[in-house]
Amino acid sequence: MLKFISRGCISSLTSRVSKFQCENHHSKLSKLFVNMETVPRLLADKSSIVWMDLEMTGLNSISDKIIEVACLITDKDLKVLTEGLCFAIKHPKEVFEQMNEWCMKQHNESGLVKKCFESDITPERAEKILLDYLQKHVPEGKCPLAGNSIYMDRLFLRHHMPSVDIYLHYRVIDISSIKELCRRWRSDLIKSAPEKRLLHRSLEDLQDSIEELKYYRDNFFKTI
Repeated sequence: MLKFISRGCISSLTSRVSKFQCENHHSKLSKLFVNMETVPRLLADKSSIVWMDLEMTGLNSISDKIIEVACLITDKDLKVLTEGLCFAIKHPKEVFEQMNEWCMKQHNESGLVKKCFESDITPERAEKILLDYLQKHVPEGKCPLAGNSIYMDRLFLRHHMPSVDIYLHYRVIDISSIKELCRRWRSDLIKSAPEKRLLHRSLEDLQDSIEELKYYRDNFFKTI
């Protein structure tokens, strides 16, 4: 025997089912999304600059390897916003045995090869560490990459750390290009430029590049 349900009962039942579905759906969604209140605010905006220096086993971006990474963030006025990130990357002994004579001499004398042997950071983990650092401090696809001859570092990132390459803006600020223009237009300024330490260790080279750009900003760009 069929029993008829009043419109009011149907409305009440529908309301309860909808509430349950909504709460259940919200519970599932909450597991998918990060609670933004627990995420630290980005220290940098799109006007900031990502500085990077890589040490490699050679200049072939396909066959050679990244063996040390340094990265830090400055604002548009070149004030450092973050603590610098710097670490050596572990590779098999054969990688270092295949280096050319210059790299063999330089990276052994600087102590970098020893640091790489002692490191427990694999290339895969290195990429994740660097990407996490960028995600913590700068918005995706907004900030340019800067450094000396930075196009070469970018080529290595593209092949060996593609997620880092994709996260950065496609534009670069190459301090070497500014130096070449200064050499042609204001060669007198080159003589007074800050001396590089030429240590060929990532963090020190990075700090030298920032000081060099400060010099060009204060002396070269104000005169042209």
